[in-house]
Amino acid sequence: MNILDKIVAYKKIEIQSAKKHVSYINLEESEFFHRDVLSFKDFLLDSSRTGIIAEFKRKSPSKGIINDNVTVKEVTTAYAAAGASALSVLTDRQFFMGRKTDLARARRANSIPILRKDFMIDEYQVIEAKALGADIILLIAAILTPAEIQQLASLAKSLDLNVLLEVHNLEELERSLNPNLDAIGVNNRNLADFTVSVETSYQLAEHIPAEFLKISESAISDPETIKQLKKAGFNGFLIGENFMKQADPGAAMREFVKEL
Repeated sequence: MNILDKIVAYKKIEIQSAKKHVSYINLEESEFFHRDVLSFKDFLLDSSRTGIIAEFKRKSPSKGIINDNVTVKEVTTAYAAAGASALSVLTDRQFFMGRKTDLARARRANSIPILRKDFMIDEYQVIEAKALGADIILLIAAILTPAEIQQLASLAKSLDLNVLLEVHNLEELERSLNPNLDAIGVNNRNLADFTVSVETSYQLAEHIPAEFLKISESAISDPETIKQLKKAGFNGFLIGENFMKQADPGAAMREFVKEL
């Protein structure tokens, strides 16, 4: 059983517990459920912004604690001020030290799109994402069947949420495409063994249909890499660890953006 299998197994238990504590009705009565969702595409293609989806992440299974000395409000507002096109907030607690309240706090403090970064396997999580103030949900092809992707993406669209599909290889990409997706994210990190290579993005770029936004995720630590990825047709760049491993992630992003 690899780390991804362990995460999904734990997630199933976690979701059943959440359903017992917070009902669907409770979620639909939350403060953010009926807010107008922000357009991922509009912000990502806005020429006054960077295309960077800046991530708030305290910990990862591969690296351990990255930074648990900063608050989600201070980091995400600094990211937004530095030109982030969107924010990514980890809500998985067991493996990433994320919290659902992190997303709600980021929402209250920011007016750019927010991605709920989690391992989505159940419709409850999609409704929960809307209730927490997310604009975008992440669907990971490696843990979902094409039918499950269709089901979850369709529900997300009915709630006006944007959908980012994450793939790691051509097989995942080809079996997972459907009209309810807004963006395809190529994860340069192998979730089975956590090795990283930005070559994955270059290899898959030409296979992503033109109607989808193209996002490169992970392994981006050099502004020059973003320049090359833009030439390859990518619109967005998810960066977390590179900023979060610094004492002041917002300042790290500002310095990074200067070189763009």
